[in-house]
Amino acid sequence: MPPRMSPTVRQQRLGIELRKMRTQADMTPQAMAAALGTDPPKISQMESGKAGISAERLRSWAAASKCDNSRLVDALVTMAQDRGRHWWDEYRGKLSAGFLDTAEMEWHSGGSVSWAITYIPGLLQTVAYAGAIFARARPSLPRHEIDLRTAFRIQRQSMSVGGEKPCTAFIHEAALRMRFGGPAVLRAQLDSLLEDSERPNITVRVVPFDVDTFPGQAEDLRLITGVVPELDTVQVDLTHRTLFIHAEADLNAYRKMIAEVAEVALSPQESRDFIHRIAKELKGKAR
Repeated sequence: MPPRMSPTVRQQRLGIELRKMRTQADMTPQAMAAALGTDPPKISQMESGKAGISAERLRSWAAASKCDNSRLVDALVTMAQDRGRHWWDEYRGKLSAGFLDTAEMEWHSGGSVSWAITYIPGLLQTVAYAGAIFARARPSLPRHEIDLRTAFRIQRQSMSVGGEKPCTAFIHEAALRMRFGGPAVLRAQLDSLLEDSERPNITVRVVPFDVDTFPGQAEDLRLITGVVPELDTVQVDLTHRTLFIHAEADLNAYRKMIAEVAEVALSPQESRDFIHRIAKELKGKAR
């Protein structure tokens, strides 16, 4: 089978974990190739995500690396065996890889925790609000692409938070007041957010302006939890691309930051009351 030209982020992550196993065992690619009965270029292709790996060879790789983390190895085997088509593949060739990689990460995740400063987290956006966000892209997007991105985001919602996966959203007051699409769109978005906050798998907590400070810098991010902690990923939305972070030191820094945000955020009930007051302020302006 020829090498993959454009491995997905999840395929690349599998390769990164294979490389991490090998290097922690102080094995060279040549040594691993000898242990598996293959050649060094094949090892390089598997570690870059450009070549798949069978469940049997992956377990042999773990054994050669003296990795005794059975939960991690089982999770990696599941990743390696996932070669079927999924709902987001219908959008391949229509949307950039960042959109598809996000959907793939969510599909296989254990849930997510968002920290939003600028806008309501994507999985909790209404159709009108999401469309207004995409309409502000620069350079401007044609109408059909705005509609395509919006439809994709709404389908992600039904596949993620529409199920049972836990979703926690820490939202700064600034994001609750930014009027993407105007007062009427924001009011409907806040009403929808209040409804979502009552669902058993969704937790919404607000960080108001009167909190003296909060950790981290001004970036909207999300911790997508893996089936084991070693496979957690942080997603940061930048202006022209999506950044996926999975280095352990960076993950620990973001986990600590989210924990510090949790210490200053309002409780879920206080947050619902807070959002309701902002929505009420908008009532007259949304007509």
